[in-house]
Amino acid sequence: MSSHQAVFLHLHMLYTLDWRIKKGSERFAFKWLFTFFIFMECLSPLYGQIKGIGLPSITNYTKTTYQSGTQNWDIDQDTNGNVYFANNNGLLQFDGSTWQTYKIPNSNNVRSVKFDPKSGRVYVGAYNEFGYFESDESGTLSYVSLIPKIEDTTFRSTDFIWKIHLFEDEVIFQSFGAAYVLKNDTITPLPSNGRFQFSFRAAEKLYFQEVTKGLLEYRNGSLVQLPGTTVFNAYEIWGIFSLGDNKLLIATLEAGLFIHDGQAVFPWDTEANQFIKNNSSLGGVKVNDDFFVLNTVLGGILICNAEGQVVQQIDLNKGLKNNTVLSSFIDSSNNLWLGLDNGISYLNINSPFTYFSSSLNLSSVYATVVHNGLLYVATNQGVFYHKLNASFKDDSFNLVEGTTAQSWNIQVIADQLICANNKGALVIDKDRVDRVLDHTGYFGFKEIPGHPDHIIGSHYGGFALFKTGPEGLEFQNRIVGFNNSSKDFELDTDYVWLLRDQFLFQLEFSENLNEFATKNKFTSLNGKGSGINTLKKIDDTLYFISENHFYTYSRELGVFKEDTALSELFSDLSIINSIYKDAYGNLWYTYGQSNGIGVLMKSEGPGYTNVLEPFSNLSGNFVFNYLSVNTIDPKNIFIGLINGLAHYDSQFSRENMVRPKAFIRSFSYGDKTIVQGNPQHKSKEHELPYSDNNVRFTFSSPDFESSDNIQYSYQLEPFDKEWSNWSKQALKEYTNLKEGTYTMKVREKNSYGVVSDQASLIFTINPPWYRHYLAYTAYVMLGCLIIYLIRLQVQVKIRKNKYYETIEQRKLYLEKESKIRMEQYRLEKKIQKLNRDRLKTKILAKDKELVNNSLQVVKKNKTLSNIVQKLKEMDVESMNEETKSQLTTLKKSITKEISGNSWKDLEKHIKNVHFEFLKRLKEKYPNISPRELDLSTYLLMNMSTKEIAEVMNISNGGVELARYRLRKKLGLSRKENLTGFLMNI
Repeated sequence: MSSHQAVFLHLHMLYTLDWRIKKGSERFAFKWLFTFFIFMECLSPLYGQIKGIGLPSITNYTKTTYQSGTQNWDIDQDTNGNVYFANNNGLLQFDGSTWQTYKIPNSNNVRSVKFDPKSGRVYVGAYNEFGYFESDESGTLSYVSLIPKIEDTTFRSTDFIWKIHLFEDEVIFQSFGAAYVLKNDTITPLPSNGRFQFSFRAAEKLYFQEVTKGLLEYRNGSLVQLPGTTVFNAYEIWGIFSLGDNKLLIATLEAGLFIHDGQAVFPWDTEANQFIKNNSSLGGVKVNDDFFVLNTVLGGILICNAEGQVVQQIDLNKGLKNNTVLSSFIDSSNNLWLGLDNGISYLNINSPFTYFSSSLNLSSVYATVVHNGLLYVATNQGVFYHKLNASFKDDSFNLVEGTTAQSWNIQVIADQLICANNKGALVIDKDRVDRVLDHTGYFGFKEIPGHPDHIIGSHYGGFALFKTGPEGLEFQNRIVGFNNSSKDFELDTDYVWLLRDQFLFQLEFSENLNEFATKNKFTSLNGKGSGINTLKKIDDTLYFISENHFYTYSRELGVFKEDTALSELFSDLSIINSIYKDAYGNLWYTYGQSNGIGVLMKSEGPGYTNVLEPFSNLSGNFVFNYLSVNTIDPKNIFIGLINGLAHYDSQFSRENMVRPKAFIRSFSYGDKTIVQGNPQHKSKEHELPYSDNNVRFTFSSPDFESSDNIQYSYQLEPFDKEWSNWSKQALKEYTNLKEGTYTMKVREKNSYGVVSDQASLIFTINPPWYRHYLAYTAYVMLGCLIIYLIRLQVQVKIRKNKYYETIEQRKLYLEKESKIRMEQYRLEKKIQKLNRDRLKTKILAKDKELVNNSLQVVKKNKTLSNIVQKLKEMDVESMNEETKSQLTTLKKSITKEISGNSWKDLEKHIKNVHFEFLKRLKEKYPNISPRELDLSTYLLMNMSTKEIAEVMNISNGGVELARYRLRKKLGLSRKENLTGFLMNI
């Protein structure tokens, strides 16, 4: 098995590529073992620095985070700051907020990517496919293949495109079998005589490794062999860098690093070369003219300078996600991206901060001190040390033997290193605990003013006294009189002051220093009830601090007096929690609930400069109320954190730091999404239908340094009257917007407090159809039409009114005339009625008279009938003939007289007299018979039963029966009077 195969098996990355070359009718097949690909260096002028102490901040992105393939073979960045990765699942894009994978038809395994700032295209190369992505109408990247532009079909099977170069006015795609030169929208193949390995751009020149000819330089469309480079025919070159003096630094997979001076090749005999030989190189990237980042198979990355001295070595144990680095890239902020065999890492190498954390054996840091050339760090796990003048790049901090416990403080007192430890007061000698002065846990120690060689220590149960003797510090005794302790205590010439439970205690020593007397207990300094934040000695003056007001204590007056100069210095700052003055006169302080840190840097002249922005990334990472700052010099400042130690170089150059950019990344409405910030995408005004008046915006910023601290502020004009508060939320939605033109504006504030220019997007929401300007035009026209019609109607109405008025007047005239005529007619009718009534009255009177006469006649007839009956009863036999004849004649005369007076005439007259009564009775009782009508009339006339019987020619019993039947038909009870009832009808 070859050495290459051994490396590949160790990585579990075995790839077999079939290389087929057609020559006549013969086909030759070759198997090549292949592993990783290095991104070609393409650098713009950079001015960054790389610190050799501590580790840079590292952000790892896993497959789960970016939701794509594991391997990332190449990296580039566009002018908007978006970073692109050649991922084995496609083109992976990161805009600072979101990840997006763009697929390539028929070949998702992308091996190379290059952004062209002139055209805005993102060129990609994959297996048997290469082309470019460009923005479509919605701003989304869409793929265009360049394979159809290859006229010679024998070259269309390209295998993997490993490298893409922008060289002069050409775009060159390199595979093993050939290179493809795109110029003026035409592709010209550049075949290899044997096989290209890789290609590289260095010092504005383009180089190819050809496995039979060594290195070739591409000039004017042809390849020129470099002298002395055939030695590389046995090696795989993964990186070429310019080294100055027309020299090239060449990185091979396993043979190490070489120099080509234009004529010959020789090994680069340096510290870096030995590391590369042991870990195999996968290329790298150059950082300005001073540093190289070298990718490795087994050891992560190595950062070295131009002399080959190792500056940093970062691997899995120091924070990388994976030790196999396939690609590296320096972005526009001069920070480092790494494409790993499994994931992506971002290293903030262009920062004044580096860190010592758990990877270097440090945890929560409470204090640091330098003693005898060693840097000691007190942590929650013990005290660790490191040689201050030794290289920090390789070795970690070492534990001081015997200190494994909570270590609250580390101090140099009387030229001895004292540790306030959970185990007690420990004296440290170099790398071990030399003596334990007291086995009670301690918070810290301070010298007693006016008492040389005497030390007071704050322990868990109060205070203790120490004294410097012939063998150093010695424990003397517990100080009685006050059994509560606090880490926050200070001494002046007269008293011991300490903060505990929101109270400030003023303690006074006895003469022998063995006892305390509590002189006072304060809850405020100014008598207003405001709390006491902290107390600190600055330049041998003890200050009591309450809400950024600094006070000193006057023993003579027994009161606190404000130092207005210091109070004024902190008047515009957040409420500070603790303060410390370093050896250079700088005032360090922590502040606020966020537990941030800042410094008032001492100016060359009078005054201070407040510096906050560089420390914003550290906010929330401090042990509360433990300010640990150790300023060794302006370039070496150590700051304690909850997860290690930060190294700060206050003179670190940030000249290349550009103003951050903010983007309205997407604009969504309805079922549409407009993507902004991609290459070639041009902002334009968008028109939305009213039905899509719910809109959604997402924001992004290619500010990758501490991206978790990026904040956005937005304003939708004219909807929002002012800018929103700063927030980490990168999304905003608006619902039910009214019609009109809106401008969405967003800006970003990075972790250093620098605010970007605002990005904007203009869109118009069209009104609903019934509020559209055409609708309003129609409304106006309709209104005018309605007014016209109304006017016309009014005119018609006026004419009608005049007509109707004339008609009305005529009508009134006619009505008056008619009324007069009707009045005349009524008068005439009334007169006629009166005449009729008078006539009727006369007739009725006549009828009544006739009835009375008739009744008289009836009575007379009755009398005559009686007479006739009497005459009939006479004895005619005894009469003579003459008497008989006379009697007969008399009887006939009487009979004739009786029959001549008809009862029917009487009945007719009776009905005429009582016609109205009979009519009403018949209407009310339609079932009444004529005989019963006659009976009712007779009863109304108050005729007796006998008279009725005679008139009706019935018996008296018949009259009673007829009366009974009439009462029944009329519905009368026995008690009701029949005649009275009839009279009321």
